[in-house]
Amino acid sequence: MFIETKKLTKRFGGLVAVNEVDFSIEKGKINAIIGPNGAGKSTFFNLVSGNYTPSAGQVFYKGKDVTKLPPNKIAMLGVARTFQTTNLFEQSTVLDNVIVGHRLRTQSNLLDAVLRTKRFKKEEEKCREKASEVLDFVGLSHLKDKLAANTTQEEKKRVAFALALATDPEVIFLDEPTAGINPGETAGLADLMKKMVKQGITVCLIEHKMKMIMELADKIMVLNYGEKIAEGTAEEVMNDKAVIEAYLGGDASA
Repeated sequence: MFIETKKLTKRFGGLVAVNEVDFSIEKGKINAIIGPNGAGKSTFFNLVSGNYTPSAGQVFYKGKDVTKLPPNKIAMLGVARTFQTTNLFEQSTVLDNVIVGHRLRTQSNLLDAVLRTKRFKKEEEKCREKASEVLDFVGLSHLKDKLAANTTQEEKKRVAFALALATDPEVIFLDEPTAGINPGETAGLADLMKKMVKQGITVCLIEHKMKMIMELADKIMVLNYGEKIAEGTAEEVMNDKAVIEAYLGGDASA
């Protein structure tokens, strides 16, 4: 198994946000997590990427128990994620924003940076090369010297993808990657996700745009009130009674 959760649970006081969820993320595929608002999707992401510590249950990465590891250690293993709100360094260039991602893979410390040692200069050059490479991959080479503040919402999404890719991940968790952009831009980001999978990167995303998910995802898990109510292909999930009830009982566009 690539990434697997066993009885994964998160409680916030009396609220059970994620309740005993078993799920396996399949390598080299597009895995999706859907569900009405408040279903526990982002909490599940935060548990798997180390941002939250589970109240119970386990997370395994390539058979290794990573349940208690902090986010930076999980990132070092090859797990990257983007957030629902794209937070960039607005007053820095697009290239400088992406350079930050590859620093995860460098050895230089603060002293190296202050003294501008040979190691620091060599690694800085490597970071610039990696940043240029991933910007080219996401189609933003032409914007590398532009301030992040002056880019569009869709371009910011692509910068976030590039930042995640710069960490050399094996799997990328994308939290609502197409929120707030139009249908044409949504199709462009869907193509970018397919391109990532062709490069050997596993994708797992949370998304509210159902049409896109049904066309894009190889495997879908449906959460409702923190519990897994269905799992399978798009066709299996669309025809599942519990899923139909969850969506018709809540916000049908969720």
